[in-house]
Amino acid sequence: MRRYARAVLASIRRGRSPVSGAERAAVYRWLKPLLPSRAVRAADLILWAPLAAGLGAAVYLAGPVEPPGWLVMAFWATAFLALAAVPVLTARPALLAAAVLGACAFAGHAHMQGRTLSLAPPDIEVSDRARTVTGWVERIERRGRSGRVVLRVWELQRTETPPYRVRLRINTETLAPGDAISVSAVLSHPRGPAAAGGYDGARAAWYQRIALTGYSITQPQPDVISGNEAMRAFLGWRWRLSQRISDTAGPNSGPVISALLTGDRSGVTEAHAEALRLSGLGHLLAISGMHMALLAGGIFFALRWLFSAIEPFARAHDPRKPAAVIALIAALGYLLLSGGAVSTQRAFVMAAVMFTAILIGRRAVSFQSLVLAALIVIALDPQSVIEPGFQMSFAATAALIAVYEGWQRWRMTRELADYGWFARIQAAFAGLAVTSLVAGSATGLFAAFHFQRMAVYGFGANLAAMPVFSFWVMPAGVVGLLLTPFGLEALPLQVSAAGMDVVLAIAEWTAARPGAAMPALAPAGIVLGLYATGFALATLGRGLVRLAGVPFAACALSMWALQSPPDMMITSSGVLVSRSADTQTGEAGDWDVSDRRRGRFEVGVLLQRAGTGLSSVARGDHACDRLGCMIVTAEGLRVAVSEHPASLEEDCTRADLVIARGTVSQWLKRRCAVPILDDPARAELGSAEFWVRDGRITRLRGAQDSSAARVWARGI
Repeated sequence: MRRYARAVLASIRRGRSPVSGAERAAVYRWLKPLLPSRAVRAADLILWAPLAAGLGAAVYLAGPVEPPGWLVMAFWATAFLALAAVPVLTARPALLAAAVLGACAFAGHAHMQGRTLSLAPPDIEVSDRARTVTGWVERIERRGRSGRVVLRVWELQRTETPPYRVRLRINTETLAPGDAISVSAVLSHPRGPAAAGGYDGARAAWYQRIALTGYSITQPQPDVISGNEAMRAFLGWRWRLSQRISDTAGPNSGPVISALLTGDRSGVTEAHAEALRLSGLGHLLAISGMHMALLAGGIFFALRWLFSAIEPFARAHDPRKPAAVIALIAALGYLLLSGGAVSTQRAFVMAAVMFTAILIGRRAVSFQSLVLAALIVIALDPQSVIEPGFQMSFAATAALIAVYEGWQRWRMTRELADYGWFARIQAAFAGLAVTSLVAGSATGLFAAFHFQRMAVYGFGANLAAMPVFSFWVMPAGVVGLLLTPFGLEALPLQVSAAGMDVVLAIAEWTAARPGAAMPALAPAGIVLGLYATGFALATLGRGLVRLAGVPFAACALSMWALQSPPDMMITSSGVLVSRSADTQTGEAGDWDVSDRRRGRFEVGVLLQRAGTGLSSVARGDHACDRLGCMIVTAEGLRVAVSEHPASLEEDCTRADLVIARGTVSQWLKRRCAVPILDDPARAELGSAEFWVRDGRITRLRGAQDSSAARVWARGI
């Protein structure tokens, strides 16, 4: 080592490089993928365009305040100016990349904000008084006799301009999509998130154009309205088809088969849905890329084989192209039949891009196809970029394409045609196993980020269930669907249901295993952003750029691991969720609640985001009387839950924090030496999370902190 150092110093004194030309060339070849080229390839920039556009949309959606309206035009102008500068920057790779990606980011933000403002509903005052709603049923979410319906509003009492849609809790026993009804209901604005960073129902309702939600106080009455006859007739036909498929397939798996073929999940029992979720098979219920690939891809390969078998036709034409056209038509029909959910729209766009690539003689499975599909989805549905379905579906597809390209390079050195049919079957099952492993690995952490739960045995369940689902359930179901107009659907649907019984048995057995679902703490938003960046670099990057994704992912996982859950939580209804100190060890024990009757939904959401569950929580053994309770948390904070104004004077002297029912006067709040959270204060704050150290509150986060100033939260 000393001799090497002396040689380096000597060469420097002589003005020579201490590294030989061959060594410099080797280092350059190794670092070349990390260095900016003199001519940035357009294809490389296109790969990152949807990420930049999605980032712009996500920045708008995640912001704590509503940006001013003039930013829409300003950002669009900035995007066009950046694109106009592209011809001048072709010789400057870094500036060229910044201009193109910056233009996409500004365009994504402007498009998202413009779309949001364009969906603004009419300003409607709400009250506790019931009003008559007249409209037609667009969607039904059935839970036994009752359920929820989405009404396309025709007329709303005491309102000049009716909203586009409302959602009601109502008796759905006699209702079907397309029915025109009139009902008296108590309406309010959609509710915001039940926990800070959680699902925002008001934001989701805004983009679905649901202006009001509520519950009916009378039975729905048939009515007569005009307009949308074709749409109503189609929805009614689709509903009857769904019921026919469900009844034919049988009571156990029939509703699941109906959900797979028509998108109607109202008949799927909660037990089956939960078993599928806990076993990592919940993705089977949402019509997505896998379902579209099995239906449209199956039709494509079957027709390609058929056309190839017709020798005169195969010699004169490319059998893939007519097969692609028919498969694309089938995919469009599946999209319409399944109700056009967002996940199905994404799947159709991806299928359409791939089949179009076949028609124009390009590779069907490529990152360029994925990027084009992502850009189309962002243009049509920009708010989906922050939804788990968008992130998980494109993450799985990107990972599969990356693995597929590597496998293609390996396959060039070997010919599968040299092997027999048994080897081909083995290869098919091996490919299915690799697909399950890759897709599960790509989506597992995204699912944990959004749902705070990981299916521990998901890979094994998918490995056991997916061959049955792919080669038994879906093919038989598609055949049954195609034969339904001729009345010949009974046998194939029952065969499909028998296969689904096997899948449900696998799901139920897996879900019953101890530790099948591992809870996870809800991460901060930056954790998801860093991990998504690392994942994008690892899948879309070239050469050593892929390694650059590792630090981002490692940083995200480290931040997640170091994140601490809240020490105490209070719902908007005044229920305290805390942990008391263990009498023997003095450490924090299990979670308990001050009242198990109120606010169960909010309590469940808060505990789920804290990395636990409602089932293991009990009402704590607190010191209570008829006026309220005094609760001492594990961190030494004394919290008084006051049920009567008579206890407030004493609670203010004994507690560090008071939760009061009703409205407390400002005079009493000023006299009290500690904070009082009464009904108005909790309504303004929302469900709150507290971090406590040494008996003092060090951090407070409310559910409304990040959404109260947005346009969709005006009714909160």
